[in-house]
Amino acid sequence: MPDWLARLTQQLEPALAASDPRPAISAYHDMPYAIFRYPPEAEFEVRRQVSLLKTRLETNHGKSITVISLADCLRRAIESEIPVGQMVDAEKKVGVAGLIDTVHEILSRRASLPEIVSGMLPANGDPTKDIFFLVRAGALFPFYRTSALLEQMMGIVSIPGVLFYPGILDGAAGLKFMGIKDAEHNYRPKIY
Repeated sequence: MPDWLARLTQQLEPALAASDPRPAISAYHDMPYAIFRYPPEAEFEVRRQVSLLKTRLETNHGKSITVISLADCLRRAIESEIPVGQMVDAEKKVGVAGLIDTVHEILSRRASLPEIVSGMLPANGDPTKDIFFLVRAGALFPFYRTSALLEQMMGIVSIPGVLFYPGILDGAAGLKFMGIKDAEHNYRPKIY
């Protein structure tokens, strides 16, 4: 069994199955979420296992899981600002670096990614029953760091959640997004 699958089934799943998962996954009341890291090359198997985890939590523990694809959120944010055809034309004119800056600007300021994500959460969610999963975080690479998303969601989210993070651990609390970016060492949520 791969290390990530053991952590998913033996550490994260029991924490989420608890009557109130928040104390088990976070030491911060205003950040009731955790990060589950996995090797980027395991993406498709992780997606399958997350689907199975959702089913087990709902069937065996009465939880209600909201799965939010960050790839879909990225698409929604971009399409709200610029038609895809214009994005392709813009890349030809300003290059990849200019396109990355443009998408980062859209996600940070114009079509705020934290607002899109929080708008997809259940209204008046029950923190003992409702849980959210943020999946497909790799789609944000290299436009937007997930650490920024989690920090900006602080105080907005009241139900527990998990960011499924394609990256590698660097030290005790550092994460290298996609195993490529320089490690961020300012993650406050618990890392599984």
